[in-house]
Amino acid sequence: MPNLSFVTPSRNSPWGTYLSQIDAVEPYLGSLARWVETLRRPKRALIVDIPIELDNGTIAHYEGYRVQHSLTRGPGKGGVRYHPDVTLEEVMALSAWMTIKNAAVNLPYGGAKGGIRLDPKTLSMKELEKVTRRYTSEIGIIIGPQQDIPAPDVNTNGQIMAWMMDTYSMNVGATATGVVTGKPIPLGGSLGRVAATGRGVFVIGREAMRRLNVAMEGARVAVQGFGNVGSIAAKLFAANGAKIVAVQDHSGTIQNEQGFDMQNLLDHVALAGGVAGFKGGDAIANENFWDIKTDVLIPAALEGQITAERAQRLHTRIVLEGANGPTTPDGDAVLADRGITVVPDVIANAGGVTVSYFEWVQDFSSFFWTEDEINVRLDKIITGAFKGIWETAEQHRISLRTAAFTVACTRVLQAREERGLYP
Repeated sequence: MPNLSFVTPSRNSPWGTYLSQIDAVEPYLGSLARWVETLRRPKRALIVDIPIELDNGTIAHYEGYRVQHSLTRGPGKGGVRYHPDVTLEEVMALSAWMTIKNAAVNLPYGGAKGGIRLDPKTLSMKELEKVTRRYTSEIGIIIGPQQDIPAPDVNTNGQIMAWMMDTYSMNVGATATGVVTGKPIPLGGSLGRVAATGRGVFVIGREAMRRLNVAMEGARVAVQGFGNVGSIAAKLFAANGAKIVAVQDHSGTIQNEQGFDMQNLLDHVALAGGVAGFKGGDAIANENFWDIKTDVLIPAALEGQITAERAQRLHTRIVLEGANGPTTPDGDAVLADRGITVVPDVIANAGGVTVSYFEWVQDFSSFFWTEDEINVRLDKIITGAFKGIWETAEQHRISLRTAAFTVACTRVLQAREERGLYP
């Protein structure tokens, strides 16, 4: 049976966190507030059973989801994650945050998200392909280049997207490169896509530091999560003069007061699969990560990491949200009381979906840009979006998160009002 805990979400659960964020923005929506209830209700949620034959001949069943929160401003857009803790409530919240993120950056998309409740490390490549293809077939009734465009997320990558694109294409009888983004380059993928989310985190972090008069040179940075997003953001911060003084991932936590040699750390992670055991730093207890003195803290793992208790312990100037929903509402309140600036996920990690948009456009036109062109366009779009959010925050004297939601929700609800209700 599906997990239906979203019916009465706790305040700090993913869906509860999103709903509290909508509550906070409602006073700034003016006459558009009459439409706000549409933001609290996903347009469509699909739960699918995914049976496959395992390599040992037994039949296994997995539960999958695809949620389309809003299609008001365009087709759905959002990733697919493979994780043993995936629930319908989590996917609902992630799809809603995608609605906000796409509107905050002013991309012509609505919000969607997908997931399968499984641990991909327990499956062979053949089994993973079977799961992916069956999932794609099951959700094929609601996805498409003009309907809903999946992308990589936690534990998914270009290979998963290639299988999804091929399965969808086989079912519709034509090669449909635009049905997913984050594909390998030979299948219509975009240069710069793999690094885009991490690059976006760095670019937005750089802009926030400049506005808060925090010098990049010598800045102390800690990163939670050292996958595609966290590692690339850390590498770019280090390349621009900052010191990465602490890193935490699924394998453990390491610290180096002088800053890590990033290339050595990246090489170690590539071989060992995690930061644990790296000789260029000292191992510390995972919970001590939140006590390290920093200028910038980047939570780039999963949601719900910065609780009220952890927020009270932080010694940092800026929380730069690389993950989706890493700060709970109670944690947010503590950070605000302590004067710590939170740069919200809906703008901080929007680099990935922005370059996904570039990929989608390139697929439709069959005309591809260079990586330098991609990066220039990415920087221009997300810095422009951040400027508007910062100015909104100053105008209303509100947090950057509420400002981002104000900008985004205004765009979504204006579109909703203009379209009207059918029938």
